[in-house]
Amino acid sequence: MSLVIVGTVAFDAIETPFGKTDKIVGGAATFSGLSATYLYDDVKLVSVVGEDFGDNLNIITAKGIDVDGIEIVEGGKTFFWSGKYHNDLNSRDTLSTDLNVLADFDPKIPKSYQDCEYLLLGNLTPQIQIATLERLQNKPKLVVLDTMNYWMNVALDDLKKVLQRVDVLTINDEEARQLSGEYSLVKASEKILAMGPKYLIIKKGEHGALLFGEGQIFSAPALPLADVFDPTGAGDTFAGGFIGYMAKVKSINFNNMKNAIIYGSAMASFCVERFGTERMLDLTQDEITVRLQQFVALSKFDIAE
Repeated sequence: MSLVIVGTVAFDAIETPFGKTDKIVGGAATFSGLSATYLYDDVKLVSVVGEDFGDNLNIITAKGIDVDGIEIVEGGKTFFWSGKYHNDLNSRDTLSTDLNVLADFDPKIPKSYQDCEYLLLGNLTPQIQIATLERLQNKPKLVVLDTMNYWMNVALDDLKKVLQRVDVLTINDEEARQLSGEYSLVKASEKILAMGPKYLIIKKGEHGALLFGEGQIFSAPALPLADVFDPTGAGDTFAGGFIGYMAKVKSINFNNMKNAIIYGSAMASFCVERFGTERMLDLTQDEITVRLQQFVALSKFDIAE
């Protein structure tokens, strides 16, 4: 049964204190899909690109990802984002956002995607997320939703409708506080879970992530890295690793989600080591195993009685 990811496939141009790129392949669905393939072998993407994307689809298909759900608009231009990161890499300035063909994106779900058991709804308009859910003939076993503060500002009612239909919501701490109206993340989680999701992941950047659900809380560490070149796509890589692990183990419970967060965090830690998708194209299973062991060591300890 397949893992379907709905999101952007795009071009990015990035500048950080460590260098800058020309136009390179990016997009939430791209990062999520590449990450998920290291854990699950039936990954399918739903997105839209312009004719200018050309042979760049080979970057995605080379990893075994199904792109039948990616619409190619003849004569159109692909979504483009350009940004510049500050010295701490936690803040950035958006230099350019050209929606291009994304402005009229209407998700098309091929018949071959109707076996979807695991669905990742990337950070798009709530209307697109709702349309995707309605076009699937059967409710997936697990639906994970990513969103952002922009949609909370301009489409809150529609966002709340989506929240009633998903299993997991993943947002950052600032967004959790905005959505809930609570500063305490524990209180925020209670209000957000009451909106519909069974589980909530609150990402805290370099401070790790929190998982809430089933009356439990799990705090996942972040791995201190010597070199961080480009944080673009880290959150999407995390989401891909998370749902990829859940699809692999096929059992939805709090303990498996704890492990999935560690897998997602490990994949994201690779992503930031180079610009764009570069690092996600050549990982080995040995590298992933070692990185997972590093995460385990961060918070494993014995208390002498």
